Formats: sequence, C-alpha cells, structure tokens
Amino acid sequence: MATADYSKEPGFVTEDHELQDGPKSHVEEKYMGTDGDKLQMKVLGRTQETRRIFTFVSMLGFGSTLMVTWEVILANLLAVITNGGTAGLFWGFLIVVAGFTLVYASLSEMSSMAPTSGGQYHWVSEFAPASCQRYLSYMTGWLCFTGWQSAITGIGFLVAGIIQGLIILNDANYVPEPYHATLMTIAVVLFCVFVNIFVARRLPLVEGCLAILHFAGLFIVIIVLWVLAPRNNAHDAFLQLNNGGGWSSDGLSFMVGLYPLTLCLLGFDSQVHMSEETESASRSLPRSIMWSTYVNASLGFIMVVTLIFTMGDLTVIAATPTGWPFLQVFFNATQSYAGTSVMSLLLILPLTGSVIACVATASRQIWAFARDNGVPFSATVRHIYPKSSIPLNAIMISLIVCVLLSLINLGSTAALNAILALDLAALLSSYTISIGCIAMKRMRGEALPACEWSLGKWGLPINIAALIWLIPIFTFTLFPSVTPVTAVGMNYGCLLFGFVVVFSTVYYIIVGRHVYISPRERLRRDLQNEL
Repeated sequence: MATADYSKEPGFVTEDHELQDGPKSHVEEKYMGTDGDKLQMKVLGRTQETRRIFTFVSMLGFGSTLMVTWEVILANLLAVITNGGTAGLFWGFLIVVAGFTLVYASLSEMSSMAPTSGGQYHWVSEFAPASCQRYLSYMTGWLCFTGWQSAITGIGFLVAGIIQGLIILNDANYVPEPYHATLMTIAVVLFCVFVNIFVARRLPLVEGCLAILHFAGLFIVIIVLWVLAPRNNAHDAFLQLNNGGGWSSDGLSFMVGLYPLTLCLLGFDSQVHMSEETESASRSLPRSIMWSTYVNASLGFIMVVTLIFTMGDLTVIAATPTGWPFLQVFFNATQSYAGTSVMSLLLILPLTGSVIACVATASRQIWAFARDNGVPFSATVRHIYPKSSIPLNAIMISLIVCVLLSLINLGSTAALNAILALDLAALLSSYTISIGCIAMKRMRGEALPACEWSLGKWGLPINIAALIWLIPIFTFTLFPSVTPVTAVGMNYGCLLFGFVVVFSTVYYIIVGRHVYISPRERLRRDLQNEL
C-alpha cells in the first residue's frame, strides 16, 4: 500500500514546530512499548506520556466489559418490547450486529493506520480534504467528548435505576424520588473514578476479573430462565411484532426499536482511546476491536434467543412497578426476592465495571483532545503527573461532567433516555464522519498510510456499506419512543445534540480556529518507511 505524504500540503508543520515534538517523555523504558510503538509515536508527532500496560488479551477484556452487551439488552428491555416485541428483538439484533461489524471493521483499519488516543478526530484530520479538515476534526473531537461523557452518566443511571428497582421489588413502601437516582449515579461514578486513579496500574487485572463475571453471569442467568421460566412458541417468538409506541406502521415501530439494540453494541472505539497504553497497538487494537465485537455479539445473541422464548406476557412485564421488565422476568421465573436480587447483581457489577472502563476511555479522549488545544483550559486538562502517568485532571473533568448531567434528572423524568440518546447520536456521528472521510479518500484514489490490519480491496465497499447503515440508524436514535409525543415522552437527545454542535461551532469560530492544532499538522508520515 502506498504511503501518504502530507509534507507538501497546506498547513503541514515541520518537525521544528514547538508543539510537535512535545514534552520529554517521563515514562520508564519498559512501559514505552515495542520499537514499532515508539516509531508510531514519532510518526504521529506525539510523546509517550502514559504507560503501555495493556496487551491484546487485556484489551479484549477491556472492550468486552465496557460493552456489556447482554446486560444492556436486559436493562433496555422496556424500550425493545415497546417497539418491536420478540420479533423486533431477534431480527433487530441481527441487523445491528451486521451493521456494527461493518463499522468496526472500518474503525479497526483506521486504528491500525493511526493508533492514537485521539481516535476519530485524528482520523478525520488526516483523511478529510485539507480545506475542511481542521473544522471537521475539531467538531469530531467535541462529538467524541460528548458521547463518552454521556456514556459514563448514562450507564451510571442504569446502575442506579436497577438498584432502585430492586428496592421497590423488596419494599413495597419505598417511594423513589428523582434525587435518589441522581445521588446514586454520582456515587457509582465517584467509585469508578477512585478505581481509575488509585488502581490505575492494575486496571487490566480489574477489567479481566470483570470480564470473567461478564461471561459467567450470562450462563447463570440463561440457565435459570430456561429451567424455570414459561415458554413462548416459536411462531410468536420469531414473528410477533409489537407496535406499543403507536406508530403509523409496524415497520416504523421496528426501526424506532433499533435504538436500544444499537446501544448494546455501541462504543468499541473505546479501545482506540486507550491505544497509547497498549503494546503493539497497530496490531493489537484492530484485533481486539473485532474479537470484542464477535464475542459480545455472540453473548448478546444467546441472551436474545433466551428472552424471546422466556419473557412471558409482554404486557405484564412492561407494567411492572419496578420500572424494569427484566426484574419482573427474573421474579416470575424464580418466585424469589432473594433469587431475583442475586441475578440482578450479575448485571449491576458488570455495568459498574463498564462505568470504570468508560471513565478511562472518556478521560483519555479529552486528554488527547486537550493536547491539541481543543478544549477550554487545555494546558490544565492535558497535564500528566509523572508519578502516576495517568491524565488525572481529565479524569476529574469526567466526574464534574457526570455530576452536571445527572442533575438533569432532578427536573425531568426523561433524563436517562435523553442522555443515552445523546451518547448514541454523538458517537454514531463521529463514526459517520470518520468513515466518510476515508471512503472519500479511497474514491479519489489517494494514498493511505501503511498498516498491519487492512481491509484491502474490500475497504471501499465496507466503508460505503457502513455509512448506508449508520445514517438511518443515527436518524432514528433521535425519535421519541411513543406517539403522540408529550413533554415527558419527548426525546430531548436531539436538543442536547444540537446544542453541542452549535456550541462547538461557535467556540471554534471565536477561539478554536486560533489555537487548535490539528493532528494532521503534527504528522511525520515521511518516517513511515521505517515501520
């Protein structure tokens, strides 16, 4: 594959640029990775500031525990059965898996070309036309920031909500208040921030243990359901659609119902944002992204098949006083409060582990963006403390953003849906822009950087197919779940997403375009032949 050379393009900055070489690395030699990693950092114009403590196996565990696919399917069961029912759950999941496989294949190739914690905003900068790369890259950086900060709060809310549901199940006198969920969400994220700061060097081990629980928990849950739960017939399980949202057609209801299923496989770019802490990143990252996708999709499929046969009456479980249909499914199967609580714990712990991984991911993303002066107070956000070699200030930013987002719940019962929709819309749009840029580069016949994991001749068809899937899915993530639309049922994710786009654009015009240094300006692809 021919190697791209940006040295003659407008905006290219030579190696004597005061910011290109960056600060001198304080990382011990044993944590700087392979010779290939070191050379990649030179090519990208970066300094090694974090320790490379992840391997392919530990990164596979990191991605799997962050995604918690089967757990998220259960947690979002109400939305799935409202629009789609059992048939929508089964066929919709297969569609989502197929679509995301194309998306992650595209992202995997780009991660091998440029394994940097910047991820999407770096790829947009490198692959977009020179005339618009700075703005598009800047916008993509803000979209990634929004998506990952929302993910922390959204999954934290899921954990808090499930705990509230268990309390309701076990204590009929408990009256849930909005501030209860807000405080529990903050407590969950605070614990996860603590782990990221004080157990940072053992993070691969922590994620590995949670990965074991993620795998084992699934089999415990499905065994209980297959043995004790009532059986649905195959015809209804595979063919019965439910249009509980009141949409004009079953097809439209089915498309709206893809939103919660999309959530269960969203976010494998998380591993990319940890690339500067991964050994042999250009080889390990694409492999771990794809294998994480295969593993979690397989576990999710097992759970989907189990649910469509064992959920029971959809109307009954949707009306559960706990607010979480899966809790009612567990209780109907076990007829035991203790049994339901233990089974629910098998979701709560992996979901908490997912928040730990989301904090790590979000902090690395904003830290990388701050290195290029992409956010306010960049000098503070990008600071790395030599003793810890972790972006401590960026981690604290994630905690602050979570507290602010969780306060939305005090004024609106639709806060969780809005935050999850914002997470989904922001990350999907960052994928769309990134893949669109590399597809355009391919269509123009321009050279791409050399990489160890390539799509080869299938690159352009896969990129285009991924875009064809992403664009409509992005649109339906901003739809409300039911009609007619009320103030309570409105999907405010569209409002929050619009605010982020407008804010980042205005900030770019006023401040960003004067201080932002796009990754393309730091590149030294002339060193690529040394790889």
